[in-house]
Amino acid sequence: MTTKTTTTRSLCAMAVFSALSAPAMAADLTGTDVSYGGYIKLDAIWSDFSDGSLGAQHIGRDFYVPSTTPVAANTSDDAVFDMHARQSRFFFGTKTALDDGSSIDTKVELDFIASTGGNERVTNSYSPRIRQAYVTYKGWLFGQAWSNFQNVGALPETLDFVGPAECTVFVRQAMAKYTTGNWSFSIENPESTVTVDQSMVVTDDASMPDFTARYTHTADWGDFVVTALARQLTYKAGAADESESSFGISASGTIKVGSQDNLKFMLTQGTGLGRYVGLNAAHGAVYDGNKLNAIDSTSGFVAYQHFWNDQLRSTFLYSFFSADNDANLLMYSGNPTKEIHSYSANLLYSPVKKLTFGVEYKMASREVENGLDGDLDRLQLSAKYVF
Repeated sequence: MTTKTTTTRSLCAMAVFSALSAPAMAADLTGTDVSYGGYIKLDAIWSDFSDGSLGAQHIGRDFYVPSTTPVAANTSDDAVFDMHARQSRFFFGTKTALDDGSSIDTKVELDFIASTGGNERVTNSYSPRIRQAYVTYKGWLFGQAWSNFQNVGALPETLDFVGPAECTVFVRQAMAKYTTGNWSFSIENPESTVTVDQSMVVTDDASMPDFTARYTHTADWGDFVVTALARQLTYKAGAADESESSFGISASGTIKVGSQDNLKFMLTQGTGLGRYVGLNAAHGAVYDGNKLNAIDSTSGFVAYQHFWNDQLRSTFLYSFFSADNDANLLMYSGNPTKEIHSYSANLLYSPVKKLTFGVEYKMASREVENGLDGDLDRLQLSAKYVF
Protein backbone atom coordinates (compact mmCIF):
# COMPACT_ATOMS: atom_id res chain seq x y z
CA MET A 1 0.00 0.00 0.00
CA THR A 2 1.38 3.36 -0.99
CA THR A 3 1.45 6.03 1.68
CA LYS A 4 1.96 9.75 1.65
CA THR A 5 4.58 10.94 4.10
CA THR A 6 5.43 14.32 5.56
CA THR A 7 7.26 15.47 8.68
CA THR A 8 5.69 16.55 11.92
CA ARG A 9 7.66 19.82 11.66
CA SER A 10 5.74 20.55 8.45
CA LEU A 11 2.43 19.59 10.00
CA CYS A 12 3.10 21.82 12.98
CA ALA A 13 3.91 24.71 10.65
CA MET A 14 0.53 24.34 8.97
CA ALA A 15 -1.43 23.95 12.21
CA VAL A 16 -2.64 26.82 14.34
CA PHE A 17 -1.88 26.52 18.03
CA SER A 18 -3.26 28.90 20.60
CA ALA A 19 -1.81 27.16 23.66
CA LEU A 20 1.47 28.49 25.01
CA SER A 21 2.83 24.93 25.16
CA ALA A 22 2.65 24.54 21.37
CA PRO A 23 6.32 25.34 20.67
CA ALA A 24 7.43 22.67 23.15
CA MET A 25 5.11 20.10 21.55
CA ALA A 26 6.52 20.86 18.13
CA ALA A 27 10.08 20.55 19.41
CA ASP A 28 9.34 17.21 21.07
CA LEU A 29 7.93 15.78 17.84
CA THR A 30 10.63 17.03 15.49
CA GLY A 31 11.98 14.07 13.51
CA THR A 32 8.68 12.18 13.46
CA ASP A 33 7.35 11.13 10.06
CA VAL A 34 3.60 10.93 9.66
CA SER A 35 2.03 8.62 7.09
CA TYR A 36 -1.50 7.88 5.99
CA GLY A 37 -3.18 5.71 3.41
CA GLY A 38 -6.00 3.32 2.73
CA TYR A 39 -8.46 2.61 -0.03
CA ILE A 40 -11.96 3.32 -1.30
CA LYS A 41 -13.89 0.20 -2.36
CA LEU A 42 -17.37 -0.30 -3.81
CA ASP A 43 -18.88 -3.80 -3.71
CA ALA A 44 -21.95 -5.00 -5.63
CA ILE A 45 -22.98 -8.47 -4.43
CA TRP A 46 -25.62 -10.87 -5.81
CA SER A 47 -26.20 -13.83 -3.48
CA ASP A 48 -28.36 -16.87 -4.21
CA PHE A 49 -29.05 -19.03 -1.13
CA SER A 50 -30.45 -22.53 -1.75
CA ASP A 51 -32.29 -22.72 1.59
CA GLY A 52 -33.84 -19.37 2.36
CA SER A 53 -32.05 -16.06 2.74
CA LEU A 54 -30.40 -13.82 5.31
CA GLY A 55 -32.24 -10.81 6.69
CA ALA A 56 -31.71 -7.22 5.64
CA GLN A 57 -28.31 -5.81 6.71
CA HIS A 58 -27.13 -9.23 7.89
CA ILE A 59 -23.33 -9.37 8.07
CA GLY A 60 -23.34 -12.48 5.86
CA ARG A 61 -24.65 -10.34 3.00
CA ASP A 62 -21.81 -7.79 3.32
CA PHE A 63 -19.16 -10.49 3.01
CA TYR A 64 -18.88 -14.28 3.20
CA VAL A 65 -19.38 -15.56 6.76
CA PRO A 66 -19.43 -19.38 6.40
CA SER A 67 -21.48 -20.24 9.49
CA THR A 68 -24.36 -18.00 8.33
CA THR A 69 -25.16 -19.93 5.13
CA PRO A 70 -28.77 -21.06 5.75
CA VAL A 71 -29.57 -24.78 5.97
CA ALA A 72 -33.17 -25.96 6.00
CA ALA A 73 -35.45 -28.70 4.71
CA ASN A 74 -37.93 -28.03 1.90
CA THR A 75 -37.02 -24.37 1.52
CA SER A 76 -36.79 -22.71 -1.89
CA ASP A 77 -33.80 -20.73 -3.04
CA ASP A 78 -33.72 -16.98 -2.57
CA ALA A 79 -31.54 -14.39 -4.30
CA VAL A 80 -30.69 -10.93 -2.94
CA PHE A 81 -28.64 -7.98 -4.23
CA ASP A 82 -26.60 -5.57 -2.10
CA MET A 83 -24.22 -2.65 -2.67
CA HIS A 84 -21.98 -0.98 -0.11
CA ALA A 85 -18.72 0.92 0.34
CA ARG A 86 -18.22 -0.22 3.93
CA GLN A 87 -14.95 -2.01 3.32
CA SER A 88 -13.26 1.33 2.58
CA ARG A 89 -10.32 1.79 4.92
CA PHE A 90 -8.03 4.46 6.36
CA PHE A 91 -4.85 4.26 8.41
CA PHE A 92 -2.63 6.82 10.13
CA GLY A 93 0.90 6.08 11.32
CA THR A 94 3.98 7.73 12.81
CA LYS A 95 7.68 6.88 12.83
CA THR A 96 9.96 8.64 15.32
CA ALA A 97 13.69 8.21 14.83
CA LEU A 98 15.80 7.66 17.96
CA ASP A 99 19.45 8.52 18.58
CA ASP A 100 20.52 4.86 18.58
CA GLY A 101 19.21 4.31 15.04
CA SER A 102 16.00 2.56 16.08
CA SER A 103 12.52 4.05 15.98
CA ILE A 104 9.16 4.11 17.69
CA ASP A 105 6.36 3.37 15.22
CA THR A 106 2.59 3.62 15.63
CA LYS A 107 -0.42 2.72 13.51
CA VAL A 108 -4.16 3.29 13.81
CA GLU A 109 -6.44 1.70 11.19
CA LEU A 110 -10.21 2.06 10.71
CA ASP A 111 -12.94 0.73 8.43
CA PHE A 112 -16.74 0.39 8.49
CA ILE A 113 -17.45 -3.19 7.39
CA ALA A 114 -18.81 -4.79 10.58
CA SER A 115 -19.89 -1.69 12.47
CA THR A 116 -23.29 -0.66 13.76
CA GLY A 117 -24.86 2.76 13.88
CA GLY A 118 -26.21 3.01 10.35
CA ASN A 119 -28.75 1.65 7.90
CA GLU A 120 -29.51 1.62 4.18
CA ARG A 121 -32.71 3.68 4.28
CA VAL A 122 -31.33 7.17 3.61
CA THR A 123 -27.72 8.00 4.42
CA ASN A 124 -25.83 4.71 5.03
CA SER A 125 -23.96 6.53 7.80
CA TYR A 126 -22.06 3.67 9.40
CA SER A 127 -19.73 4.17 12.33
CA PRO A 128 -15.99 3.68 11.89
CA ARG A 129 -14.53 0.74 13.82
CA ILE A 130 -11.00 0.18 15.04
CA ARG A 131 -9.05 -2.50 13.18
CA GLN A 132 -5.55 -1.98 14.50
CA ALA A 133 -3.94 0.38 17.01
CA TYR A 134 -0.42 -0.37 18.19
CA VAL A 135 3.08 0.93 18.95
CA THR A 136 6.32 -0.91 18.17
CA TYR A 137 9.73 -0.43 19.80
CA LYS A 138 12.90 -2.56 19.58
CA GLY A 139 11.11 -5.73 18.52
CA TRP A 140 8.13 -5.21 20.82
CA LEU A 141 4.55 -4.55 19.75
CA PHE A 142 1.90 -3.30 22.19
CA GLY A 143 -1.72 -2.76 21.23
CA GLN A 144 -4.28 -4.34 18.90
CA ALA A 145 -3.02 -6.07 15.78
CA TRP A 146 -3.30 -9.29 13.79
CA SER A 147 -2.87 -12.34 16.00
CA ASN A 148 0.59 -13.85 15.98
CA PHE A 149 -1.18 -17.17 15.28
CA GLN A 150 -2.24 -15.78 11.87
CA ASN A 151 -0.19 -15.37 8.71
CA VAL A 152 -1.72 -12.39 6.92
CA GLY A 153 0.76 -12.79 4.06
CA ALA A 154 -0.83 -16.09 3.06
CA LEU A 155 -4.25 -14.56 2.36
CA PRO A 156 -4.97 -14.67 -1.39
CA GLU A 157 -6.19 -11.65 -3.37
CA THR A 158 -9.98 -11.84 -3.46
CA LEU A 159 -12.85 -9.39 -3.81
CA ASP A 160 -14.53 -10.89 -0.77
CA PHE A 161 -13.45 -9.24 2.47
CA VAL A 162 -11.74 -12.38 3.84
CA GLY A 163 -11.67 -14.84 0.93
CA PRO A 164 -11.07 -18.36 2.31
CA ALA A 165 -13.16 -17.45 5.33
CA GLU A 166 -14.11 -20.97 6.48
CA CYS A 167 -10.56 -22.12 6.97
CA THR A 168 -8.19 -19.26 7.60
CA VAL A 169 -6.94 -18.14 10.98
CA PHE A 170 -8.40 -14.63 11.19
CA VAL A 171 -8.19 -12.67 14.46
CA ARG A 172 -7.28 -9.13 15.50
CA GLN A 173 -6.95 -8.43 19.21
CA ALA A 174 -4.98 -6.76 22.00
CA MET A 175 -1.54 -8.25 22.63
CA ALA A 176 2.06 -7.84 23.64
CA LYS A 177 4.39 -9.40 21.05
CA TYR A 178 8.14 -9.77 20.81
CA THR A 179 9.96 -10.52 17.54
CA THR A 180 13.58 -11.63 17.29
CA GLY A 181 14.99 -12.88 14.01
CA ASN A 182 12.64 -15.44 12.48
CA TRP A 183 10.75 -15.97 15.75
CA SER A 184 7.92 -14.09 17.40
CA PHE A 185 6.03 -14.76 20.63
CA SER A 186 2.92 -13.14 22.07
CA ILE A 187 0.42 -13.04 24.87
CA GLU A 188 -3.04 -12.12 23.59
CA ASN A 189 -6.49 -11.32 24.88
CA PRO A 190 -8.40 -14.48 25.90
CA GLU A 191 -12.03 -15.14 25.00
CA SER A 192 -13.99 -18.38 24.73
CA THR A 193 -17.10 -19.40 22.78
CA VAL A 194 -18.89 -22.30 24.44
CA THR A 195 -22.07 -24.17 23.50
CA VAL A 196 -24.42 -24.28 26.47
CA ASP A 197 -27.92 -25.77 26.10
CA GLN A 198 -27.58 -25.63 22.30
CA SER A 199 -26.71 -21.91 22.29
CA MET A 200 -23.42 -20.04 22.04
CA VAL A 201 -22.15 -18.34 25.18
CA VAL A 202 -19.20 -15.94 24.95
CA THR A 203 -17.13 -16.12 28.12
CA ASP A 204 -14.33 -13.89 29.37
CA ASP A 205 -13.33 -15.76 32.52
CA ALA A 206 -9.83 -17.00 31.63
CA SER A 207 -7.18 -16.57 34.34
CA MET A 208 -4.34 -16.29 31.81
CA PRO A 209 -3.76 -14.87 28.31
CA ASP A 210 -3.61 -16.83 25.08
CA PHE A 211 -0.02 -17.79 24.16
CA THR A 212 1.34 -17.98 20.61
CA ALA A 213 4.67 -18.73 18.93
CA ARG A 214 5.61 -18.26 15.29
CA TYR A 215 8.53 -19.17 13.02
CA THR A 216 8.99 -17.64 9.55
CA HIS A 217 11.33 -18.99 6.89
CA THR A 218 11.93 -16.78 3.86
CA ALA A 219 13.75 -17.93 0.72
CA ASP A 220 14.05 -17.09 -2.97
CA TRP A 221 11.17 -19.46 -3.72
CA GLY A 222 8.77 -17.79 -1.26
CA ASP A 223 8.10 -18.19 2.45
CA PHE A 224 6.86 -20.77 4.96
CA VAL A 225 5.30 -19.95 8.33
CA VAL A 226 4.49 -22.25 11.26
CA THR A 227 2.44 -20.93 14.18
CA ALA A 228 1.28 -22.49 17.45
CA LEU A 229 -1.44 -21.55 19.92
CA ALA A 230 -2.09 -22.57 23.53
CA ARG A 231 -4.99 -21.19 25.53
CA GLN A 232 -7.55 -21.81 28.24
CA LEU A 233 -11.26 -22.32 27.51
CA THR A 234 -13.52 -21.37 30.41
CA TYR A 235 -17.17 -21.39 31.45
CA LYS A 236 -18.32 -19.92 34.75
CA ALA A 237 -22.02 -19.52 35.51
CA GLY A 238 -23.95 -20.42 38.62
CA ALA A 239 -22.35 -23.51 40.13
CA ALA A 240 -20.32 -24.18 36.97
CA ASP A 241 -16.62 -23.27 37.08
CA GLU A 242 -14.97 -25.25 34.31
CA SER A 243 -11.86 -24.89 32.16
CA GLU A 244 -10.26 -26.88 29.36
CA SER A 245 -6.99 -26.58 27.45
CA SER A 246 -6.89 -25.66 23.77
CA PHE A 247 -3.99 -26.19 21.37
CA GLY A 248 -3.49 -25.56 17.68
CA ILE A 249 -0.88 -25.48 14.94
CA SER A 250 -1.02 -23.82 11.55
CA ALA A 251 1.32 -24.07 8.55
CA SER A 252 1.05 -21.61 5.67
CA GLY A 253 3.07 -19.88 3.03
CA THR A 254 3.61 -18.60 -0.48
CA ILE A 255 5.40 -20.34 -3.34
CA LYS A 256 6.52 -18.23 -6.28
CA VAL A 257 5.69 -19.69 -9.70
CA GLY A 258 7.48 -18.18 -12.65
CA SER A 259 8.06 -14.45 -12.76
CA GLN A 260 4.69 -13.32 -11.33
CA ASP A 261 2.38 -16.21 -10.44
CA ASN A 262 2.13 -17.61 -6.91
CA LEU A 263 0.59 -20.44 -4.91
CA LYS A 264 -0.68 -19.69 -1.39
CA PHE A 265 -1.80 -22.23 1.19
CA MET A 266 -2.74 -22.81 4.82
CA LEU A 267 -3.49 -25.91 6.89
CA THR A 268 -4.67 -25.60 10.49
CA GLN A 269 -5.50 -28.31 13.02
CA GLY A 270 -6.27 -28.17 16.71
CA THR A 271 -8.61 -28.73 19.58
CA GLY A 272 -10.83 -25.95 20.88
CA LEU A 273 -9.70 -23.42 18.26
CA GLY A 274 -13.19 -21.91 18.12
CA ARG A 275 -13.07 -18.20 17.27
CA TYR A 276 -9.55 -18.39 15.86
CA VAL A 277 -10.60 -20.25 12.70
CA GLY A 278 -13.34 -19.77 10.12
CA LEU A 279 -14.81 -16.63 11.71
CA ASN A 280 -15.91 -18.84 14.60
CA ALA A 281 -17.42 -21.51 12.33
CA ALA A 282 -17.35 -23.86 15.34
CA HIS A 283 -17.44 -23.04 19.03
CA GLY A 284 -14.42 -23.76 21.20
CA ALA A 285 -16.14 -26.32 23.43
CA VAL A 286 -19.44 -27.89 24.51
CA TYR A 287 -20.59 -27.82 28.14
CA ASP A 288 -22.42 -31.02 29.02
CA GLY A 289 -23.53 -29.94 32.47
CA ASN A 290 -20.40 -31.32 34.13
CA LYS A 291 -17.36 -30.34 32.09
CA LEU A 292 -16.12 -28.64 28.94
CA ASN A 293 -15.48 -30.78 25.87
CA ALA A 294 -13.16 -29.09 23.34
CA ILE A 295 -14.12 -29.40 19.67
CA ASP A 296 -11.44 -30.65 17.26
CA SER A 297 -11.23 -29.10 13.81
CA THR A 298 -9.17 -29.25 10.63
CA SER A 299 -9.20 -26.60 7.93
CA GLY A 300 -7.19 -25.40 4.98
CA PHE A 301 -7.06 -23.66 1.62
CA VAL A 302 -5.00 -23.53 -1.53
CA ALA A 303 -5.04 -20.57 -3.92
CA TYR A 304 -3.28 -20.07 -7.24
CA GLN A 305 -2.84 -16.57 -8.67
CA HIS A 306 -2.10 -16.21 -12.38
CA PHE A 307 -1.13 -12.99 -14.13
CA TRP A 308 -2.53 -12.95 -17.66
CA ASN A 309 -0.56 -9.77 -18.38
CA ASP A 310 0.54 -6.64 -16.52
CA GLN A 311 -3.05 -5.47 -16.10
CA LEU A 312 -5.08 -8.70 -15.76
CA ARG A 313 -4.81 -11.35 -13.04
CA SER A 314 -6.94 -14.12 -11.53
CA THR A 315 -7.05 -16.11 -8.28
CA PHE A 316 -8.48 -19.63 -8.14
CA LEU A 317 -9.31 -20.75 -4.59
CA TYR A 318 -10.48 -23.87 -2.75
CA SER A 319 -11.18 -23.77 1.00
CA PHE A 320 -12.57 -26.24 3.55
CA PHE A 321 -13.44 -26.59 7.23
CA SER A 322 -14.28 -29.77 9.13
CA ALA A 323 -15.37 -30.04 12.77
CA ASP A 324 -15.14 -33.32 14.68
CA ASN A 325 -18.30 -32.97 16.76
CA ASP A 326 -18.88 -35.68 19.36
CA ALA A 327 -22.15 -37.44 18.51
CA ASN A 328 -22.68 -38.18 22.21
CA LEU A 329 -22.85 -34.42 22.90
CA LEU A 330 -25.43 -33.44 20.28
CA MET A 331 -28.15 -33.24 22.95
CA TYR A 332 -26.10 -30.36 24.41
CA SER A 333 -24.66 -28.85 21.23
CA GLY A 334 -27.77 -29.06 19.07
CA ASN A 335 -27.06 -29.17 15.36
CA PRO A 336 -23.58 -27.64 14.88
CA THR A 337 -21.69 -27.14 11.64
CA LYS A 338 -19.98 -30.29 10.41
CA GLU A 339 -18.32 -29.26 7.14
CA ILE A 340 -17.97 -26.19 4.95
CA HIS A 341 -16.45 -26.00 1.47
CA SER A 342 -16.09 -23.20 -1.04
CA TYR A 343 -14.62 -22.58 -4.48
CA SER A 344 -14.04 -19.19 -6.05
CA ALA A 345 -12.43 -17.59 -9.08
CA ASN A 346 -11.95 -13.96 -10.03
CA LEU A 347 -10.69 -11.68 -12.74
CA LEU A 348 -9.07 -8.40 -11.69
CA TYR A 349 -8.20 -5.56 -14.07
CA SER A 350 -5.90 -2.67 -13.10
CA PRO A 351 -5.72 -0.06 -15.87
CA VAL A 352 -3.31 1.83 -13.60
CA LYS A 353 -1.37 0.47 -10.65
CA LYS A 354 -3.63 1.64 -7.79
CA LEU A 355 -7.03 1.27 -9.47
CA THR A 356 -8.65 -2.17 -9.74
CA PHE A 357 -11.96 -3.40 -11.17
CA GLY A 358 -12.92 -6.99 -10.53
CA VAL A 359 -15.49 -9.75 -10.80
CA GLU A 360 -15.56 -12.83 -8.58
CA TYR A 361 -17.77 -15.92 -8.41
CA LYS A 362 -18.02 -18.07 -5.30
CA MET A 363 -19.77 -21.40 -4.70
CA ALA A 364 -20.04 -22.49 -1.06
CA SER A 365 -21.79 -25.28 0.84
CA ARG A 366 -22.41 -25.87 4.54
CA GLU A 367 -23.52 -29.11 6.20
CA VAL A 368 -24.67 -29.54 9.79
CA GLU A 369 -24.59 -32.67 11.94
CA ASN A 370 -28.12 -33.90 11.17
CA GLY A 371 -27.34 -33.98 7.44
CA LEU A 372 -29.09 -30.79 6.36
CA ASP A 373 -27.05 -28.62 4.04
CA GLY A 374 -27.27 -25.34 2.22
CA ASP A 375 -25.53 -23.77 -0.74
CA LEU A 376 -24.49 -20.25 -1.65
CA ASP A 377 -23.77 -18.93 -5.13
CA ARG A 378 -22.36 -15.40 -5.07
CA LEU A 379 -21.36 -12.98 -7.82
CA GLN A 380 -19.40 -9.95 -6.66
CA LEU A 381 -18.22 -6.92 -8.62
CA SER A 382 -15.86 -4.37 -7.07
CA ALA A 383 -14.05 -1.14 -7.82
CA LYS A 384 -11.10 -0.21 -5.58
CA TYR A 385 -8.65 2.68 -5.46
CA VAL A 386 -5.65 2.59 -3.12
CA PHE A 387 -4.24 5.92 -1.90
